[in-house]
Amino acid sequence: MNAPKHIVIKHAYDPPEASDGKRILVDRLWPRGLARAKAGIDLWLKDIAPSTKLRKEFDHDPARWSAFVAAYSEELAANPDGFDQLLALCHTGPVTLLFAARDTTHNNAVVLAELLSKQLHKMR
Repeated sequence: MNAPKHIVIKHAYDPPEASDGKRILVDRLWPRGLARAKAGIDLWLKDIAPSTKLRKEFDHDPARWSAFVAAYSEELAANPDGFDQLLALCHTGPVTLLFAARDTTHNNAVVLAELLSKQLHKMR
């Protein structure tokens, strides 16, 4: 298998850059006010996002972060298709995971990037 390329996390509202590689939206909901034509999104994997129930329970509360990470990781393990698709894309070139949350350190893209990095490291 090819050596994995880099994974970047960006806000969905950030303008596309040539270095982004594949820009993948990993939220269940389309970012409010973001025009599809200007988004520069190559793929929208809404099924990889946390369930609506989990998203509402977490509510981007940093105090609930550890519980969110554990529950989201379980959701991904129970339905690995989207994660496996992302993992395969990581072997083709740079991947930018896009999120719309205001909190840049406590969101599902952060969890996905960490899980992808761990899996890619195991595969080396």
